[in-house]
Amino acid sequence: MANHPLKLGYKASAEQFGPRQLLDFAVQAEECGFDSVWVSDHFQPWRHTNGHAPFALSWLGAVGERTRRVLLGTSVLTPTFRYQPAIVAQAFGTLGELNPGRMILGVGSGESLNEIAVTGAEWPPAKERIARLREAVELIRRLWTEEFVTFEGTYCRTSNATIYDRPDEPIPIYIGAGGPVAARFAGRAGDGFICTSGKGIELYRDQLLPAVEEGAKAAHRDPATIERTIEVKVSFDTDRERALADTRIWAALALPAEDKVAIHDPREMEQKAASVAHQAHRRWLVSSDPEEHIEQIRPYIELGFTHLIFHAPGDDQSRFLQLYSKEILPRIRKRWG
Repeated sequence: MANHPLKLGYKASAEQFGPRQLLDFAVQAEECGFDSVWVSDHFQPWRHTNGHAPFALSWLGAVGERTRRVLLGTSVLTPTFRYQPAIVAQAFGTLGELNPGRMILGVGSGESLNEIAVTGAEWPPAKERIARLREAVELIRRLWTEEFVTFEGTYCRTSNATIYDRPDEPIPIYIGAGGPVAARFAGRAGDGFICTSGKGIELYRDQLLPAVEEGAKAAHRDPATIERTIEVKVSFDTDRERALADTRIWAALALPAEDKVAIHDPREMEQKAASVAHQAHRRWLVSSDPEEHIEQIRPYIELGFTHLIFHAPGDDQSRFLQLYSKEILPRIRKRWG
């Protein structure tokens, strides 16, 4: 995995903060020494009360102008339902021109929460969602490298489509995966692979990472060229009780995947999440001690993840960024960087 230097990123929680506040946090993340800023692309948040869902693509344009160095990515955007893949290709072509060498398109197969309100469609099974994603990634890549693209897919079509403004080097595409089928696809077709922490180390060690490797080898690619990226859910504070309490707003993440797959109303999601609020902390690495926290993070680095995106749940993100840049980032870089 030595192909990729260790990178430490910040997750901008678009479901928790409005666009202006989130923008200020992203700028602060760069000032605090983070290597990347990633934003979720939601149409609706996980909870209706005090929820937010700023438009990720216009937000990224603003962040690009306010920052100079950090990599900027989506974790993750769904290019298959409310977006037509060609529009995603055009949007990221423009973002790539504005921010040369700094953009990453992170994609996933989608959540009903974000797609049904916009399309009114029936939510398809996982097999179809992955098939749509495969098609979208192929089309986006073609639009970034060819002109007058006529594409006849099962789910999307174009007729002589050309993206006129795009960087000379195509933007890297990172593929999000929570199971082995999508992880194999990430290995076959992705420049990077994205998953989220807190689901039991066996999932990453025994299923996801081997599937990425398998997919890469099946496509005659060197698995080491694929950047292994993980969103690490961290609640770190000098006050342990505060760190625990901060996780409750993200209770929806404690719901089993099958419990939330068909929910497309934030009010229903919020209600369902209330029943597991007392378990919310289980998805997070909660600590008030820097050395203990480094030990909590260590297994992910030892598994071969080289790009860690830290997602903190608290309302005071500014406090988190300062604390993390002082206590945690230097320790990680000293030990593994």
